[in-house]
Amino acid sequence: MEKKGRKIRILVVDDSAFMRHRIGAILASDPGLMVIGEAQDGLEAVNKAFSLKPDLITMDIAMPVLDGLEAIGKIMEKEPLPILALTSLSGVRTAFSAVSRGALDVFEKSDMDLEDGARLIRRIKMLADVDVAVHQIAMRKPEKPGSEMEKLKRGEWKEKKGPVRIIAMASSTGGPQALSAIFSGLPADFPIPIVVAQHVALGFTEGMAQWLDSCTSLRVLPAANGEILKPGHVYLNPAECRMRVSPEGSLRLQEERESRYHPCCDRLLESVAESFGAAAVGVILSGMGDDGVAGLACIQEEGGLTLAQSEESSVIFGMNGLAIQRGVVQKVFSPGGITAFLLHLAQKNRGKGW
Repeated sequence: MEKKGRKIRILVVDDSAFMRHRIGAILASDPGLMVIGEAQDGLEAVNKAFSLKPDLITMDIAMPVLDGLEAIGKIMEKEPLPILALTSLSGVRTAFSAVSRGALDVFEKSDMDLEDGARLIRRIKMLADVDVAVHQIAMRKPEKPGSEMEKLKRGEWKEKKGPVRIIAMASSTGGPQALSAIFSGLPADFPIPIVVAQHVALGFTEGMAQWLDSCTSLRVLPAANGEILKPGHVYLNPAECRMRVSPEGSLRLQEERESRYHPCCDRLLESVAESFGAAAVGVILSGMGDDGVAGLACIQEEGGLTLAQSEESSVIFGMNGLAIQRGVVQKVFSPGGITAFLLHLAQKNRGKGW
């Protein structure tokens, strides 16, 4: 795939000469990609980003002189462009902080075998087309919860007659940005448990949970088998497991061997629909592919509410776009709008117990 009729131009940033060479060799194997420069520290990365004007940067995080987080911040402040943060398993939490600075996604770089290389190429081709400046404006656009609440009062949004017992979210590429934006506006005493299936690399779930936990007053943690859902908590589906929720609110984890997605959003949302029916809310966020669409349809069929992230605020308008196209989404919001809607549901839920 080419960007605007030409090759995608990439700046590779890593303090390891071996990794720069390895990443460069992988990218050179695709005729639609071209490495136009390398940098061995964050300061050099900033200077070359401004002088070379690449279509995308692969950015290591732990580097001398200026680390990846600071480099991302400086680049996004002056000339926003797509950045893919690269990290080893030991630096996952810090790498997800790069998303807060403006990076579009996080990729695990430890082994970089042929399969990893193919995934890296696919990810770069997706992200290189993102208009980062427009996306930033959409994500930072001031929300007006007051006016949104007035729409609810006037009946312009479908009202939920019974109590909501669970909120289930599905997301992939661009999802961490949306999740952090949504959760940051929810209070510690939010009365409805939240379960999330976010596509991540194996071993990334704990680091992502730690990062999200630092972004919100809610308690965010990787799900554990047999755990009972609690209000004010967010449970992340571990990448290596299939997660289901029982009608009593108990989490059930099984090792996932068959799905092409890690974790599988459909399986979690289908479980929520089966166990909670009309007492469930399903939310589908930014991401490539169709995972989560069938699960959201199940929640809708059982009488639950279904929401999707808006196109302009999405890094990749794939999963959510397909769900909207297939008619399984009742309302579309920016992350801030989703927060406002969930706060409204919480207000209606107060005093009803879990």
